[in-house]
Amino acid sequence: MKVTLLIPTLNEIDGMKTIMPQIKKEWYDQLLIVDGQSTDGTIEYAKKMGYPVIIQQKKGMRHAYMEAWPHISGDIVLTFSPDGNSIPELIPACIAKMKEGYDMVIVSRYAQGAKSYDDDAVTGFGNKLFTGLINLLHGGHYTDAMVIYRAYRRNLIYELDLDKNSSYELEERLFGTRISWEPLLSIRAAKRKLKLADIPGDEPARTGGERKLQVLRWGAAYMFEIIREVFIWK
Repeated sequence: MKVTLLIPTLNEIDGMKTIMPQIKKEWYDQLLIVDGQSTDGTIEYAKKMGYPVIIQQKKGMRHAYMEAWPHISGDIVLTFSPDGNSIPELIPACIAKMKEGYDMVIVSRYAQGAKSYDDDAVTGFGNKLFTGLINLLHGGHYTDAMVIYRAYRRNLIYELDLDKNSSYELEERLFGTRISWEPLLSIRAAKRKLKLADIPGDEPARTGGERKLQVLRWGAAYMFEIIREVFIWK
């Protein structure tokens, strides 16, 4: 199975310079940078290093994924943050676990033996609350349902209708924001009773740049998704 390492960026020049040299070419078959129109030199650095770069046209993480997806050649996609929150050395372990036959493997900040050094009281509470509700309402067994650092089958996105704007538009309109697809991916994968696993992985504090969280709006949108999915998706 071929592996695509998909790296979304938005003004991450400090993290890119620190983290990207630690990623070894033998860990992947394809590497793609999808950039949200950075202005700090991230795009120029990525191109200088020879990384293929896709400049997304619509704002928001899910649009980054959607615009990158037609360019992906791997059977497995691993999404990775270059801001320092994701530890590069765990990429091989995550991929090895996927090749055991899993549909998705999550590098969990809250699995036994792992810790987040980036959480504050609000984000830590929110992540654990949402993960607990997804487990309770949708039959999941996650320790971390929200994190970006995960690998999954490329076709899973189509099987779970995550490539469709209609899966997100209502909550984005209601709460005036643009969200990512990790929570909905976790929900629908659990509902389908797919083969899922996690491995423990610390989340270090980010390296440079600014956190782009919209805590209240994203939190409201994700809570809406968790409740809505009880009723409307098979």
